[in-house]
Amino acid sequence: MSLKKDKQKVLGEVFDDERVKSFLQYQPPAGVNGDFHLLEKAYRGMKLDNFATFLQFFTQAEHNLDATNPEGKTLVQIASEHGHGGEYVAALRAAGASA
Repeated sequence: MSLKKDKQKVLGEVFDDERVKSFLQYQPPAGVNGDFHLLEKAYRGMKLDNFATFLQFFTQAEHNLDATNPEGKTLVQIASEHGHGGEYVAALRAAGASA
């Protein structure tokens, strides 16, 4: 069995505010909470500073930082399991995530 990396590098992409806000437009697959889907897409696709900016826009739009995936886990719980997720967890908690 092979192990996969926690996060893939994002190289060369410019994340201005409009690009960061565009992550609020993603539609979830069937059976996935929309707010969780947005958080996960941003977590997997952004560097930490862009993710922190995304969280500002996310909370301003009154999305739920404690949304869960189909298995009942929040992004805080998932990122906590990743070797490099600690700073993302801190950003989520600073933005108001409780779980």
